[in-house]
Amino acid sequence: MPVIQPDSLPEAIAARLSDEQRQAVLGAARGSRLSVLCAALGVDENSALNLAAAAAGLNIATNLETDPGARGLLPARLVHDFQIIPIRVGPAPAEDTEATASTPLHLASAWLPDTSMADWLRTFTPRPLVWHLAVPERVHQLIIENFGVGSGALEDSDEGYVAPEALRDNEAEVDEDAAVVRFVTDVITQAVDDQATDIHFEPQEGQLRIRYRVDGLLVPVSVPENLLRFQDAIISRVKIMARLNISERRLPQDGRINFKAAGNTLDIRVSTIPTIYAESISLRLLNKRKEAYTMDRLGMSAEEQDQIKQVLDYPHGIILVTGPTGSGKSTSLNAFLRQINSTDLRIITIEDPIEYEVPGVNQMQVRAEIGLTFASALRHVLRQDPDVIMVGEIRDRETADIAIRASLTGHLVFSTLHTNDAPGAITRLVDMGIEPFLVASAIELVIAQRLVRRLCPECTRPEPVSRVKLLESLAILGCNASEAESVTALKAPVGCDRCRGTGYRGRIGLFEIFRLNEEMHTQVLHRESTRTLAQSARAHGMRTLGQSGWDKVKAGFTTLEEVLRVITISEK
Repeated sequence: MPVIQPDSLPEAIAARLSDEQRQAVLGAARGSRLSVLCAALGVDENSALNLAAAAAGLNIATNLETDPGARGLLPARLVHDFQIIPIRVGPAPAEDTEATASTPLHLASAWLPDTSMADWLRTFTPRPLVWHLAVPERVHQLIIENFGVGSGALEDSDEGYVAPEALRDNEAEVDEDAAVVRFVTDVITQAVDDQATDIHFEPQEGQLRIRYRVDGLLVPVSVPENLLRFQDAIISRVKIMARLNISERRLPQDGRINFKAAGNTLDIRVSTIPTIYAESISLRLLNKRKEAYTMDRLGMSAEEQDQIKQVLDYPHGIILVTGPTGSGKSTSLNAFLRQINSTDLRIITIEDPIEYEVPGVNQMQVRAEIGLTFASALRHVLRQDPDVIMVGEIRDRETADIAIRASLTGHLVFSTLHTNDAPGAITRLVDMGIEPFLVASAIELVIAQRLVRRLCPECTRPEPVSRVKLLESLAILGCNASEAESVTALKAPVGCDRCRGTGYRGRIGLFEIFRLNEEMHTQVLHRESTRTLAQSARAHGMRTLGQSGWDKVKAGFTTLEEVLRVITISEK
């Protein structure tokens, strides 16, 4: 059995690392060691995985499928600590086949097995062990799917496994309170790993359901079988972390949690509401130091970037980004700020919440409970000699009026609105009570956007398309049938270890860019409808959200199904 001593590396790997790099690899958690090795050697994950497997004489397991018959052999805490999962190799056994002591137990591991792991496994199963290396992210995901998030924390103490000294907490014995603390931490940490934006704890009849919002979709999370027993303690733990009143269960409450995980600092917004079973809790995760997006990384084409950059150089005017909640509006505004940020500009932002920290920019957090609203903050900001102002959202007439007057007095103003398309932002401001001549004079650019899931580059493959279905989809998107004449195949999702079987990884933006010309300026003064403005804009070359989506489909970034899912086409 190819195992190594604990806290050691195969010679083939150790020889390529400095002492400091070796310590960094061995000092990392087992599920993170491969990524640390990648950084140390300057190679990608596939190369590091192949190197580690060859050095230890192990096979690499791909397209992992778990072995349900072996699941009960190992306690959840051991599986979590060592980041291993029983897998099925070859055809599935007959339903009446029982594992025997002579049947090998195939295990996928996120890192090289060592003698300590082997010794622990022998205490739970006499079966011969066959080791395979696998993508750490996929191993971890399978552990969550099969044992439940945080199952190692809530596992009953009579399972017979106590984590080895190098892995266990400082406490010699973990009581129920500590188990709940660890469970909640595991749930939040897993959400960060999954790049979730929200966590929902939802008490139901006979269960506590947990769901993450990942890439805009709600994803049920596998939970331990004994979770319901800890429901009240879990809810109380989250409320304590958010400094809420744990004895108040009849009224909704709002709070905040500062949470640190894997070097990230999260500002978590917590909201509770009473339901018929217990309090339902929602957490919005905001990573203060997450990697900022450029316009290119947002998914904007070169032509779209040129249109926007022209206006970003203006000394005054308003640039609006519109779309529903979760469509990436704040991310786009942040990319614009970074594009123009320089030492000769004084930039002040008014946000709720502050989602990104921008070096050199003065960022202000709205606090409505003490009277610091968008409108009142904006009044004070205008006395601060700003060149550029970013207002997180225009929610009312007062904020809109001050923002527009600020733009007319020599300031460049960025903000957001909730409208379905770009021309709709004009009529929304007029409906708020802003005079049409002020709107027409102040608004320089409106960008409507949506986010669609991006195809996983590792496993996507072309598939033939149905001509009839393609034409129907293009008609819904508002695209001409002529755009599909030469299209015979489009990329489709497949699913692999890298994308956790979904076929998608991350998201990409769709954009509709609207600029007023003389004709549309007159239409605004005459209070024409959104439909009329949209028709005029399309006649003058505006590409709609649907057309932007079709461009991304043709380029192989996403699928027609994704574009159709997220876009609400306004009446033509």
